[in-house]
Amino acid sequence: MSRREVVITGLGFISSIGNSNEAVLDSIKELRHGIEPFEFLSGQDSAVKVAGTVKDFNVSSTNCLEWTHPAAYTVPREILRGLAPHGLYAYCATLQAIQDAGLDPAEVGNEDTGLYCASAGSPRQLHHYMRQLTEGGAKRGHPMGVVSSISGTLNFNLGAAFKIRGANCGFSSACASSSHALGYAYDDIVLGRLKRMLVVAGEDLNAESMLPFLGMRALSLNANPDTASRPFDAGRDGFVGTGGGVALILEEGALARARGARIYAQIAGWGQAADGHNIMISQPNGDGLALAMRRALKDACIEPDGIGYINAHATSTPAGDLSEARAIATVFPPGTHQPWVSSTKALTGHGLSMAGALEGAICALAIHHQIIPGAANISRLDPACAHLRLPLTSLSESPGTVLHNSSGFGGSNVCLVMKPER
Repeated sequence: MSRREVVITGLGFISSIGNSNEAVLDSIKELRHGIEPFEFLSGQDSAVKVAGTVKDFNVSSTNCLEWTHPAAYTVPREILRGLAPHGLYAYCATLQAIQDAGLDPAEVGNEDTGLYCASAGSPRQLHHYMRQLTEGGAKRGHPMGVVSSISGTLNFNLGAAFKIRGANCGFSSACASSSHALGYAYDDIVLGRLKRMLVVAGEDLNAESMLPFLGMRALSLNANPDTASRPFDAGRDGFVGTGGGVALILEEGALARARGARIYAQIAGWGQAADGHNIMISQPNGDGLALAMRRALKDACIEPDGIGYINAHATSTPAGDLSEARAIATVFPPGTHQPWVSSTKALTGHGLSMAGALEGAICALAIHHQIIPGAANISRLDPACAHLRLPLTSLSESPGTVLHNSSGFGGSNVCLVMKPER
């Protein structure tokens, strides 16, 4: 039975490497990172010195009425009151994506359009409201405290703001969350449940959201923004955190073509598998990720030699990158076809639950504009990753069919296959 085609028609970015499609594309072409010195705790020294910063927004206050954002975005006060800091990023990214797709509000707020979101919630806002409660009593609780802080905050707020009626759900599988959202959004369109899906993800960038990873020894202690995030490099010592918001619009191919939409890429299939190994650390041999890649290829009816580029999950942690390199070698054994491989986290930093959507959107841009993103910041390749075909600069050629990897805590592995419009 033929399956409905699923295409990407709209993208929106609020990210460390740019707040528009054009800015992000330029950053990818030029391997220009968005990592800067960053003070996580005002007046206190921190072992973590850098982050992938979001420019032109100020959401440092716990009072949303003190936040600032670019004048191009209109955010009604009644919407702003329910948002977490990353909710503002995600709201603006969603406005971008809807405009980019050439849609009007009625084409979003209907029974055929759904919304899937991913975020870890806002630890800062939650801590602020819990402190209000314990210090002032339960009656002093903020009326928007719950919906602006817990992990469903994006789907709560965006579902109401954009009058979503088809479906509304949030995903929580750590750094695989927004890739799960993309995969299940794809399924809903393929199965004919819905005709259009908004997939939106976001994360705060502050001490509360990032510094807990220091206790896991997962964060880079490198104070040099130019070398702190360096996936597959022998000197990598941890990931660099980033925040922001990203939105993708997926549509049934026939619907998109009927309305004359620009199509960035087609999602051809996806797969997932679990490690069954450890709470935090990927299975060392990468068996779970390898199985997810094979399932994605099978779902897309594509052989390994049909993949031109792999957008790796690689976060710049010693163990994680090595596990993924071994998984890639399992599916693409040395001596056989070797696709290009890079991790764009070298430029953006690691967006946690947002990472899958951010990198999926970057893959869509790369496919549409025929760019293979380079593997940045590698000065001394880890010998254990020497089998990977890493482009040290971005290449002005079509990536062809792309495999996009994500992995999260507890051994969640998700892979998506994306290809040019047929």
